[in-house]
Amino acid sequence: MLKTLYISNYALIDRLQVDFDAGLTIITGETGAGKSIIMGALALLLGERASSQTIRDKSSKTVVEATFHIQGAALRPLFEQADLDYADECILRRELSASGRSRAFVNDTPVPLTTLRELATRLVDIHSQHSNMLLATPAFQLDILDAIARNHDALSSYGEQYQAMCTTERELQQLQQQAEKDRAEQDYLSFQCSQLQQLQLAAGEDTQLETLQHRLANASDLKEQLWNIAATLDSEDDSMLQRLKGLVASLGALEPQLEEMAGMSDRVQAALIELKDIATTVSDLQDSLEVNPVELERVENRLNDIYALERKHSVPTVDALLALQHDYERRLADIDNSDERIEQLKIRLDQQRASATALAATITLSRQQAAAILEKQLVEQTAKLGLKNVVFHIDFKAVALNARGADAVEFMMAFNKNQQPMPLRETASGGEMSRVMLSIKSIVAHTMSLPTIIFDEVDTGVSGDTASRMGEMMGDIARTIQVIAITHLPQVASHGHHHFKVYKTDTAHDTVTSLTALDEEQHVLEVARMLSGRQLDQAAIDNAKSLINQNKRT
Repeated sequence: MLKTLYISNYALIDRLQVDFDAGLTIITGETGAGKSIIMGALALLLGERASSQTIRDKSSKTVVEATFHIQGAALRPLFEQADLDYADECILRRELSASGRSRAFVNDTPVPLTTLRELATRLVDIHSQHSNMLLATPAFQLDILDAIARNHDALSSYGEQYQAMCTTERELQQLQQQAEKDRAEQDYLSFQCSQLQQLQLAAGEDTQLETLQHRLANASDLKEQLWNIAATLDSEDDSMLQRLKGLVASLGALEPQLEEMAGMSDRVQAALIELKDIATTVSDLQDSLEVNPVELERVENRLNDIYALERKHSVPTVDALLALQHDYERRLADIDNSDERIEQLKIRLDQQRASATALAATITLSRQQAAAILEKQLVEQTAKLGLKNVVFHIDFKAVALNARGADAVEFMMAFNKNQQPMPLRETASGGEMSRVMLSIKSIVAHTMSLPTIIFDEVDTGVSGDTASRMGEMMGDIARTIQVIAITHLPQVASHGHHHFKVYKTDTAHDTVTSLTALDEEQHVLEVARMLSGRQLDQAAIDNAKSLINQNKRT
């Protein structure tokens, strides 16, 4: 139930806060007083597109905030899905800045606009004259049947199965297209893969070969350099090792005489051992290094083969060539296995389609049962609103599986005697459409999970006893859920349990829309004004009292 609505800095509204109660709340006011502005602000909470042009004072932000009592509304899973803390009171807020930036909040937590919209549309249903046009659409007609049939869980299960079927169908189509494309390229793939396989590449091979090529190509120079190093370190004529041996002997003789020299001979001896090992290694390397033109030619030929393939495939390394080879091998394997995979997907798709078809058939049956209920009750309800010759039935047509099941429905109606039922969109006038929609709302009120419904001037175009019947019907709906009705008709207003009046006032600088709660006496006077126009006399007041008292008794 909507408990509080707060609007600030929106269009003609400076600051407005309204507290609502259960039952039927009536909102009235002169044409242009600002009722549509209030509905526009509410629409922001329902995720409608925001415009910075509605900001009254560009230096401040527009805020629309509504507090709902949601205990029993079965919204806890939605809160968990959105990672929001659940509470029996829910505060929805939308903020709009002059820059055009819009922000949404649930219980003071920032949320995406889609989350706000999903929550709000589960809490309040705004029904306007524009909504009457929805009644003529097949999707809305299915919604009505599903609401009566309580198909929410069944549609959820079907939707999951249908989406799984669609996913498999797309996967199968992609695989078939890829297999067809690969088969056309199979000879090309086999040739390219064979070239790469014949080379028997190894990871990092190009780097190793380039190092070996440099070594073989410069073998003579390298041997000479190694020989010079070995000779410098260890030779018969005044080498470094010969000098270090003499240095060790000299230090050994000096150490007993100078304490500060202690251990130096050992340190030089350690260096001598290390240098001797280096000399041996250099000498061995110099001996092992050979000038080998045959091996050099082999390495260079191998590198040329690698470089040729790298240029051909526009890749920089052997590792990239190996990745390409593995891709070719995978694609060729996929071609070999594609028939088996396609067959498996076809089997899975057939199973999913059979399951979805069975679920859709169950939904169809429940819709047909709901249609029988709706056909009977709608004729009864519309008769109460002055449509005494209504003939109504619902045509069902089987269609291919889709996101809503396997049904196409058409509401067929006739409003006059001896008239053949025709599609509702082709036969109903605006006033008839309003009464049909109100009748449907009264029928589904007991099955709707919405805590609040708002009727925005849906009684336009009706008057007299029919208007009174519409008010009575709204009052009947209000026994189950909270109803807020914006109306110009005194017959509807007289049924209200609570009454607010919208009005405009002029200040020194601008015009402001306000809303005030009417007490019982003011309620009578407002209904009297609506009955008589601007001239308010005692007869109108007495008439209003009589009308209100009569409705209280009913």
